[in-house]
Amino acid sequence: MSTDVLKIGGREFGSRLFVGTGKFASPDVMQAAVIASRSEMITVAMKRVNMLNEATDDMLTHINREHVQLLPNTSGVRDAKEAVLAAQMSREIFGTPFIKLEIHPDPKYLLPDPVETLKATEELAADGFTVLPYVQADPVLCKRLEEAGAAAVMPLGAPIGTNKGLRTLDFLEIIIEQSNVPVVVDAGIGAPSQAAHAMEIGADAVLVNTAIAVAGDPVRMAEAFDEAVKAGRKAYLAGLGTVGNFAEASSPMTSFLNSLT
Repeated sequence: MSTDVLKIGGREFGSRLFVGTGKFASPDVMQAAVIASRSEMITVAMKRVNMLNEATDDMLTHINREHVQLLPNTSGVRDAKEAVLAAQMSREIFGTPFIKLEIHPDPKYLLPDPVETLKATEELAADGFTVLPYVQADPVLCKRLEEAGAAAVMPLGAPIGTNKGLRTLDFLEIIIEQSNVPVVVDAGIGAPSQAAHAMEIGADAVLVNTAIAVAGDPVRMAEAFDEAVKAGRKAYLAGLGTVGNFAEASSPMTSFLNSLT
């Protein structure tokens, strides 16, 4: 068994690919893709519970909680007060202190509100939640969230659902360098190569939803992301070669030529 495990909230994860459950064509396709991804952290929106405090997705009833951690999210809330209430409901319904904190009052771009996110993180962490806040790729904010008790930080690569990739690369590198908690690149990743790149620069994990859900073959795409994340992590641990400005032969013939003179 690999010793390279990710630890968040006292739980260990062998897979560094987190997946979402929205936008799939059908529950059956969603379930098959989630299984194919080999993910051990699956996000689920609070809107998928009804007023009887029951999960409405059939898939949720088939998840082995010993191997997969549900990560309810607060998507749709507009401020810290609403986020705290949603998190408290989530803990009661799903039976887990894990919460993906999302506060984005702007319905057009769904950009996270940094002020309300920090306020909610402070309150939820003090209440025993394992808080994973979704935020803009702001190194200063990520440090503040860490100090507030966040179990991990989830900076965006690009706006939610755009599949534009790591548009915030320079800032992600700073966040990863400075962070003492896991960094999960969330939002905007549109291709397995982009997920691999995030892992190569030292991200602890990536969260992917839209790129898998809207693919022509979501199950095969989930498998591709699984392989890409593993490859990127291996490359990071192996140590990537330095980038140079000039050509350098990998097999110079100088000594061979000298022996002929």
